[in-house]
Amino acid sequence: MDKVTAFQGNRKIIDGTPAEVALTVKRLEDNGETILIFDNMTGRQTEFDLRGSDAEILARLDNSEPRKPGRPKLGVTAREVTLLPRHWDWLAEQPGGASVTLRKLVDAARTANGGREQKRQAQESADRFMLAMAGNQPHYEDATRALYAGNYQRFIELTDGWPQDIRDHARHLSEPAFDWPD
Repeated sequence: MDKVTAFQGNRKIIDGTPAEVALTVKRLEDNGETILIFDNMTGRQTEFDLRGSDAEILARLDNSEPRKPGRPKLGVTAREVTLLPRHWDWLAEQPGGASVTLRKLVDAARTANGGREQKRQAQESADRFMLAMAGNQPHYEDATRALYAGNYQRFIELTDGWPQDIRDHARHLSEPAFDWPD
């Protein structure tokens, strides 16, 4: 989670790192205010454990492990892959072995999709946020259709009457979902 945004009703309170937002929200919730927090990457609503001191909250948010001596962890995750014998045979013949070859194949496939994955993720992120915050707004369903159809102008027109902060955040999340001329 790189950035999150907090809303109180229709008003955006803060957009920032989880640490910045959590500490701001804690102060507001201490006053009895209800705040919704959204992950800017996924559009999903998220919650932070705001019990205790600021230091305790920040410690819970920083779930990274302390550095250990030796080779740095490269973020490699071991999982099981099931392939037919002919696939294992082919992988064994490749330079660098099966792991290197599979990583190269995955990277090539990610590059070859021409941004379709980024577009899909932006559509889903904006859709999740819109459902939670704009589901009762006028033209919500038509705006969602325009988002998935890639019709930027129609999306802008349909969201124009929404509360400003909700409209602006939905538009921000949806930007990668639209095809822009080069």
